[in-house]
Amino acid sequence: MPGDTTHLMLLRAPHLTAPHAFTTRVGGVSVGAFRGLNLDDRQDDPGAVAENRARLAGTLGFGTSAYARLDQVHGTRVVTVDAPGVWQGDALVTATPGVLLAIGTADCYPLLLHDDRAGVVGAAHAGWKGTLGRIAHETVRAMTALGADPAHIHAAVGPGICGERYGVRADLARQFADAGLGDHVIERPEQPHLDLAGANRAVLEGAGVPAANIWVSGRCSTESDFYSYRRDAGVTGRMWAVIGLRPPVTA
Repeated sequence: MPGDTTHLMLLRAPHLTAPHAFTTRVGGVSVGAFRGLNLDDRQDDPGAVAENRARLAGTLGFGTSAYARLDQVHGTRVVTVDAPGVWQGDALVTATPGVLLAIGTADCYPLLLHDDRAGVVGAAHAGWKGTLGRIAHETVRAMTALGADPAHIHAAVGPGICGERYGVRADLARQFADAGLGDHVIERPEQPHLDLAGANRAVLEGAGVPAANIWVSGRCSTESDFYSYRRDAGVTGRMWAVIGLRPPVTA
């Protein structure tokens, strides 16, 4: 897998018509532990990350200054935006063309949502705390406030840590069961595991998104194509999940 290349390997959901992508670590100019398309500048060289972000935005037809992103806090706050910038929370929604919503992950699950009829998009960061707090439902609620209809929303669950790799404490598994998400607890002799992808699908369905409108990537962030906080003991990059309404066409 090349670590310095102009080629970006982006994953896309077949049913989302808005420009969007789930990035991998393939492509970009970061080196060392962050090799590839790292999009987080907290530990990596800021110049390399800026180039990586520019490549991603350009590939989707947006300018580098179009990003709306978050200081993510593993909560359930959804921020409605109408311009690029940085906010604190764990989900973003917009009805403004030309704004590219961005969510960073390295084991947590990224969710991308789009109501094509209403012209509304959303992006959410769902780790175990966000999943348990039903951030997907809160994102659908915020999109509805902008005119979206849950029955017309299409949602994509991107790569995250798979249930087979995500062992958790017994008390956390009980919290999921108590919250009505016990079907997504995988009982194992050594410790329970959580299927966060399945749990987020269930939350989306509970929010009124039709099952036929939900796509799950099936990719695990511990695979070599991705950055993984757990696999790499905390020294790693971040993927971004991005979505936006097409920028206005200028003469």
